[in-house]
Amino acid sequence: MRKEIKTPLTKEAAAGLKAGDVVSLTGYIYTGRDAAHKRMVEDFEKTGKFPFDVKDQVIYYVGPSPAKPGKPVGSAGPTTSGRMDAYAPVLLDNGSTGMIGKGERSKEVIEAMKRNKAVYFGATGGAAALIAKHIKSSEVIDYEDLGTEAVHRFYVEDMPLIVIIDSEGNDLYETEKEKYRKN
Repeated sequence: MRKEIKTPLTKEAAAGLKAGDVVSLTGYIYTGRDAAHKRMVEDFEKTGKFPFDVKDQVIYYVGPSPAKPGKPVGSAGPTTSGRMDAYAPVLLDNGSTGMIGKGERSKEVIEAMKRNKAVYFGATGGAAALIAKHIKSSEVIDYEDLGTEAVHRFYVEDMPLIVIIDSEGNDLYETEKEKYRKN
């Protein structure tokens, strides 16, 4: 059964999601890859502000390819999340409640997720063109000089995701390995 989730993603809504839940996400989300995350955290340390209000927001780790005529973005598949691990706890501690990417997360990120009742969603790698069909609008919010790694604000409809790590720290990358080890 697919759970319908809307943004902004409150801590209460995030806490209701469990590792393994299949979700359909609708609403505004923000993008950022490693260069944008580095700059966001540096700017926050200097000014106390991010380029957008991170409270109850979901950040998608993506650098979309250029849009074809009539489309908001080109391909928009997830990038490896571990590259954001040095920066994610700062965003989580300041109110972000969700991240979308692929790959495992560090213990520090998982602890920050538990502390802040946040979740980590997995998007299917290799399905960038299919994922892009769920992105209905895109605008650059900041760091335009970073090109595709600029911070964008997407409006997504029924974006298919799976909860990889829930707000209690349950991690599919760990629990599913155990199931296969037993077989």
